[in-house]
Amino acid sequence: MSSALDNKETEFVQAMRRALDESAAGLPTATTTRLAAARKAALSRKKAEQPVFVRVPAFAAAGAGTLSGAVKSELKAPRRRAALARVALAWPLAALVAGLFAIAYFEDQQRTAELADIDAAMLSDDLPLTAYLDHGFNAYLSRAH
Repeated sequence: MSSALDNKETEFVQAMRRALDESAAGLPTATTTRLAAARKAALSRKKAEQPVFVRVPAFAAAGAGTLSGAVKSELKAPRRRAALARVALAWPLAALVAGLFAIAYFEDQQRTAELADIDAAMLSDDLPLTAYLDHGFNAYLSRAH
């Protein structure tokens, strides 16, 4: 599908180029002379191309043995920064996991304390334990409260 789009784009560019060439042929000579002079002036003012430094990812260092020593030293600093960035991203994740464990532990402690309070109330009550095993008594307790 990508090649079909590339073919359509190529056809469009070629058609546009033909149309521009045909319309440029119909321009007066004075206009084409002025356009040529403007192009020369623009090219003379064009700045020299600056070298572009590309950041190389750490996983793409398989061919790093062929690089010069100066370039190798420039590549080590971004790797250190990338490792620090990974560690910096790991801290919030570790804090989140620790927070989730703390919440689960706290809720478990609360549930245990509530069950202990219920057990203590049952054991300190005047009713015998067999009364709690009676289903009718459980229904009475649920209606009473």
